[in-house]
Amino acid sequence: MRNRRSGLVVFWIGALYIIAMGFLASFWARGAYRYLSIDEVRQTIWATTSPLFGLWASSVGIGAILAGVGILLYARSKGWRIWLFGIGVFVVLLIDMLSRWPTLPAPGHFPPLFGLGGGLIVAFFLGILWFWAKKHTVLEGPAKTAAEYQLTGYVFFVIAMWYLCGELAWPFQEALKDLPRMSPVAIIAYLVLGWLFLFLSHWKSAQAIRK
Repeated sequence: MRNRRSGLVVFWIGALYIIAMGFLASFWARGAYRYLSIDEVRQTIWATTSPLFGLWASSVGIGAILAGVGILLYARSKGWRIWLFGIGVFVVLLIDMLSRWPTLPAPGHFPPLFGLGGGLIVAFFLGILWFWAKKHTVLEGPAKTAAEYQLTGYVFFVIAMWYLCGELAWPFQEALKDLPRMSPVAIIAYLVLGWLFLFLSHWKSAQAIRK
Protein backbone atom coordinates (compact mmCIF):
# COMPACT_ATOMS: atom_id res chain seq x y z
CA MET A 1 0.00 0.00 0.00
CA ARG A 2 2.88 2.36 0.84
CA ASN A 3 4.43 1.80 -2.60
CA ARG A 4 1.12 2.61 -4.27
CA ARG A 5 0.83 5.87 -2.34
CA SER A 6 4.43 6.75 -3.13
CA GLY A 7 3.71 5.94 -6.76
CA LEU A 8 0.79 8.36 -6.83
CA VAL A 9 2.95 11.10 -5.29
CA VAL A 10 5.70 10.59 -7.88
CA PHE A 11 3.12 10.41 -10.68
CA TRP A 12 1.52 13.71 -9.68
CA ILE A 13 4.90 15.43 -9.28
CA GLY A 14 5.68 14.42 -12.85
CA ALA A 15 2.24 15.38 -14.12
CA LEU A 16 2.32 18.81 -12.45
CA TYR A 17 5.83 19.44 -13.75
CA ILE A 18 4.63 18.75 -17.30
CA ILE A 19 1.53 20.91 -16.88
CA ALA A 20 3.22 23.84 -15.11
CA MET A 21 6.52 24.04 -17.00
CA GLY A 22 5.84 22.14 -20.21
CA PHE A 23 2.42 23.59 -20.96
CA LEU A 24 1.63 26.74 -18.97
CA ALA A 25 5.15 28.22 -19.00
CA SER A 26 5.29 27.69 -22.76
CA PHE A 27 2.75 30.48 -23.22
CA TRP A 28 5.11 32.76 -21.27
CA ALA A 29 8.20 31.67 -23.20
CA ARG A 30 6.39 31.91 -26.52
CA GLY A 31 6.12 35.69 -26.17
CA ALA A 32 9.89 36.01 -25.94
CA TYR A 33 10.77 33.69 -28.80
CA ARG A 34 7.98 34.81 -31.10
CA TYR A 35 8.38 38.57 -30.86
CA LEU A 36 12.02 39.20 -29.87
CA SER A 37 15.27 38.77 -31.75
CA ILE A 38 17.72 36.14 -30.50
CA ASP A 39 19.95 38.90 -29.07
CA GLU A 40 16.98 40.32 -27.16
CA VAL A 41 16.01 36.86 -25.90
CA ARG A 42 19.54 36.47 -24.48
CA GLN A 43 18.80 39.43 -22.20
CA THR A 44 15.71 37.76 -20.71
CA ILE A 45 15.12 34.89 -18.27
CA TRP A 46 14.47 32.69 -21.32
CA ALA A 47 18.07 32.81 -22.53
CA THR A 48 19.23 29.30 -23.38
CA THR A 49 21.87 29.49 -20.64
CA SER A 50 19.41 30.38 -17.85
CA PRO A 51 18.22 27.82 -15.24
CA LEU A 52 14.59 28.60 -16.08
CA PHE A 53 15.15 27.68 -19.71
CA GLY A 54 16.72 24.39 -18.58
CA LEU A 55 13.73 23.60 -16.36
CA TRP A 56 11.37 24.43 -19.22
CA ALA A 57 13.26 22.59 -21.96
CA SER A 58 13.54 19.40 -19.90
CA SER A 59 10.08 19.58 -18.33
CA VAL A 60 8.15 17.16 -20.57
CA GLY A 61 10.99 14.64 -20.69
CA ILE A 62 11.71 14.63 -16.94
CA GLY A 63 8.03 14.93 -16.06
CA ALA A 64 7.11 12.00 -18.29
CA ILE A 65 9.83 9.83 -16.72
CA LEU A 66 8.60 10.71 -13.21
CA ALA A 67 4.99 10.03 -14.19
CA GLY A 68 6.02 6.70 -15.73
CA VAL A 69 8.01 5.65 -12.64
CA GLY A 70 5.12 6.70 -10.42
CA ILE A 71 2.54 4.72 -12.35
CA LEU A 72 4.83 1.65 -12.36
CA LEU A 73 5.11 1.93 -8.57
CA TYR A 74 1.33 2.31 -8.31
CA ALA A 75 0.85 -0.75 -10.54
CA ARG A 76 3.27 -2.71 -8.31
CA SER A 77 5.70 -3.47 -11.07
CA LYS A 78 8.89 -5.27 -10.10
CA GLY A 79 11.61 -3.04 -8.70
CA TRP A 80 14.22 -3.89 -11.33
CA ARG A 81 11.75 -3.07 -14.11
CA ILE A 82 11.07 0.34 -12.57
CA TRP A 83 14.80 1.06 -12.29
CA LEU A 84 15.40 -0.15 -15.83
CA PHE A 85 12.64 2.08 -17.17
CA GLY A 86 13.64 5.18 -15.19
CA ILE A 87 17.39 4.98 -15.76
CA GLY A 88 17.14 3.74 -19.35
CA VAL A 89 14.83 6.50 -20.56
CA PHE A 90 16.72 9.14 -18.56
CA VAL A 91 20.04 8.14 -20.15
CA VAL A 92 18.51 8.55 -23.63
CA LEU A 93 17.09 11.95 -22.65
CA LEU A 94 20.39 13.02 -21.05
CA ILE A 95 22.39 12.18 -24.17
CA ASP A 96 19.99 14.27 -26.24
CA MET A 97 20.09 17.19 -23.76
CA LEU A 98 23.90 17.19 -23.61
CA SER A 99 24.08 17.22 -27.41
CA ARG A 100 22.03 20.45 -27.32
CA TRP A 101 24.12 22.15 -24.61
CA PRO A 102 24.52 25.85 -25.60
CA THR A 103 28.32 25.89 -25.14
CA LEU A 104 28.82 22.86 -27.38
CA PRO A 105 28.85 22.99 -31.19
CA ALA A 106 25.45 22.15 -32.63
CA PRO A 107 25.31 18.65 -34.16
CA GLY A 108 25.19 18.79 -37.94
CA HIS A 109 22.38 17.46 -40.08
CA PHE A 110 23.10 13.94 -41.36
CA PRO A 111 20.48 13.04 -44.01
CA PRO A 112 21.26 9.26 -44.15
CA LEU A 113 20.53 8.95 -40.43
CA PHE A 114 17.28 10.86 -40.92
CA GLY A 115 16.28 8.49 -43.73
CA LEU A 116 17.28 5.44 -41.69
CA GLY A 117 15.11 6.61 -38.80
CA GLY A 118 12.12 7.08 -41.09
CA GLY A 119 12.65 3.65 -42.61
CA LEU A 120 12.80 2.04 -39.15
CA ILE A 121 9.56 3.78 -38.12
CA VAL A 122 7.81 2.41 -41.23
CA ALA A 123 9.21 -1.09 -40.57
CA PHE A 124 8.10 -0.99 -36.93
CA PHE A 125 4.66 0.28 -37.97
CA LEU A 126 4.12 -2.53 -40.48
CA GLY A 127 5.41 -5.05 -37.95
CA ILE A 128 2.97 -3.73 -35.36
CA LEU A 129 0.10 -4.15 -37.83
CA TRP A 130 1.15 -7.73 -38.51
CA PHE A 131 1.26 -8.72 -34.84
CA TRP A 132 -1.85 -6.65 -34.13
CA ALA A 133 -3.79 -8.74 -36.67
CA LYS A 134 -2.67 -11.99 -35.02
CA LYS A 135 -3.76 -10.77 -31.58
CA HIS A 136 -7.01 -9.26 -32.84
CA THR A 137 -8.32 -12.64 -34.05
CA VAL A 138 -8.47 -14.01 -30.48
CA LEU A 139 -10.01 -10.93 -28.84
CA GLU A 140 -13.69 -10.50 -28.10
CA GLY A 141 -16.08 -7.78 -26.96
CA PRO A 142 -14.58 -4.63 -25.42
CA ALA A 143 -11.05 -5.96 -25.85
CA LYS A 144 -11.58 -6.18 -29.62
CA THR A 145 -12.97 -2.63 -29.69
CA ALA A 146 -10.01 -1.41 -27.64
CA ALA A 147 -7.61 -2.99 -30.12
CA GLU A 148 -9.37 -1.26 -33.02
CA TYR A 149 -9.09 2.11 -31.26
CA GLN A 150 -5.40 1.31 -30.77
CA LEU A 151 -4.94 0.60 -34.47
CA THR A 152 -6.63 3.89 -35.37
CA GLY A 153 -4.23 5.74 -33.09
CA TYR A 154 -1.21 4.06 -34.69
CA VAL A 155 -2.40 5.06 -38.16
CA PHE A 156 -2.85 8.69 -37.14
CA PHE A 157 0.64 8.68 -35.61
CA VAL A 158 2.27 7.36 -38.78
CA ILE A 159 0.45 10.00 -40.86
CA ALA A 160 1.69 12.67 -38.43
CA MET A 161 5.19 11.23 -38.80
CA TRP A 162 5.03 11.62 -42.56
CA TYR A 163 3.99 15.28 -42.39
CA LEU A 164 6.49 15.91 -39.60
CA CYS A 165 9.21 14.42 -41.80
CA GLY A 166 8.51 17.04 -44.46
CA GLU A 167 8.35 19.85 -41.91
CA LEU A 168 11.67 18.93 -40.32
CA ALA A 169 13.42 18.41 -43.66
CA TRP A 170 12.18 21.72 -45.12
CA PRO A 171 15.12 23.94 -43.97
CA PHE A 172 17.64 21.46 -45.38
CA GLN A 173 16.15 21.27 -48.89
CA GLU A 174 17.72 23.83 -51.19
CA ALA A 175 14.60 24.09 -53.38
CA LEU A 176 12.31 24.67 -50.39
CA LYS A 177 14.24 26.58 -47.74
CA ASP A 178 13.39 30.05 -49.11
CA LEU A 179 9.69 29.34 -49.62
CA PRO A 180 7.20 30.69 -47.04
CA ARG A 181 6.57 28.17 -44.28
CA MET A 182 3.13 26.65 -43.81
CA SER A 183 1.53 26.26 -40.41
CA PRO A 184 2.06 22.73 -39.04
CA VAL A 185 -1.53 22.64 -37.77
CA ALA A 186 -2.21 19.34 -39.60
CA ILE A 187 0.62 17.68 -37.66
CA ILE A 188 -0.78 18.63 -34.26
CA ALA A 189 -4.25 17.54 -35.41
CA TYR A 190 -3.00 14.06 -36.36
CA LEU A 191 -0.99 13.78 -33.14
CA VAL A 192 -4.01 14.74 -31.04
CA LEU A 193 -6.16 12.18 -32.88
CA GLY A 194 -3.49 9.53 -32.37
CA TRP A 195 -3.31 10.16 -28.62
CA LEU A 196 -7.11 10.36 -28.42
CA PHE A 197 -7.58 6.91 -29.92
CA LEU A 198 -4.82 5.41 -27.76
CA PHE A 199 -6.59 6.91 -24.74
CA LEU A 200 -9.90 5.42 -25.90
CA SER A 201 -8.16 2.07 -26.34
CA HIS A 202 -6.89 2.04 -22.76
CA TRP A 203 -10.21 3.35 -21.45
CA LYS A 204 -12.07 0.53 -23.21
CA SER A 205 -9.55 -2.04 -21.96
CA ALA A 206 -10.01 -0.78 -18.38
CA GLN A 207 -13.78 -1.11 -18.79
CA ALA A 208 -13.37 -4.73 -19.88
CA ILE A 209 -11.21 -5.48 -16.82
CA ARG A 210 -13.78 -3.97 -14.41
CA LYS A 211 -16.48 -6.18 -15.91
